[in-house]
Amino acid sequence: MTKTLFCFGYGYSARALGALLRREGGWRIIGTTRDAQKAEMLEAEGVEPVIWPGSDISAQLNEATHLLISAGPNEDGDPVLAELHAAIARVAPRLEWAGYLSTTGVYGDQDGGWVDETTPLDPGTRRGVLRQEAEAAWAAIPGLPLHIFRLAGIYGPGRGPFAKVRSGRARRIIKDGQVFSRIHVEDIAQIVAASMHAPDPGAVYNLCDNDPAPPQDVIAYAAELLGLPLPEAVPFEEAEMSQMARSFYSESKRVRNDRIKTDLGITLRYPTYREGLRAMMDDPANGS
Repeated sequence: MTKTLFCFGYGYSARALGALLRREGGWRIIGTTRDAQKAEMLEAEGVEPVIWPGSDISAQLNEATHLLISAGPNEDGDPVLAELHAAIARVAPRLEWAGYLSTTGVYGDQDGGWVDETTPLDPGTRRGVLRQEAEAAWAAIPGLPLHIFRLAGIYGPGRGPFAKVRSGRARRIIKDGQVFSRIHVEDIAQIVAASMHAPDPGAVYNLCDNDPAPPQDVIAYAAELLGLPLPEAVPFEEAEMSQMARSFYSESKRVRNDRIKTDLGITLRYPTYREGLRAMMDDPANGS
């Protein structure tokens, strides 16, 4: 029996999930986009594109068996709920599964300490606060079989350090004690798919690999794989960077991923950034 996944915000992570489900077979996938050109691309991939906001999606939403929200909040809150709260509430009890892609930013700064899904939320950035509020807003919808996925830094084909290293623009930003957790987009896809096959409404999962690491180590490894010189080391205090990039360095934490393994039976394809970067190097189509 065909199942129907409706995705709000058919972006990088949702696209990886859609590709995995299409390989499985038995899935109809509907994804929203704001861009007509991207809609044509999605249609060519076997996805039913919907231009939204700007069109009536009630028919497709009513046909959904599964719902994925990967559109992030803005200063006005969650954009999906702002426009479609009543429609979501109507279909909620009929859904087999719903998933919200959030971020580990909701845990805030932990001075390099460990967090898991039971750690109290304490976001230290405006982005983190908006995510915490969005999580709560979705969780408050009666009857919605919601699963929350808190994603660490996402990388994968098209999103890696290789382009910057090749161009000579890469720098190793050094901030004492700074560590980030990461997750390869293909592991995001397999984890979310595993949850769809074994729903546990109310569950929260951290999505990250096994090796929280300083960002300069990742840049250095990419240079090693490319056979290029080690990029320049720049103290964080002296580095020129955008306010967005600088804000990421305001938080340092190590994220535990035990729950995806014990509850969903996940074996990560890319347990550290090393396997992930090597795979991207080995596949020319994955150049980044």
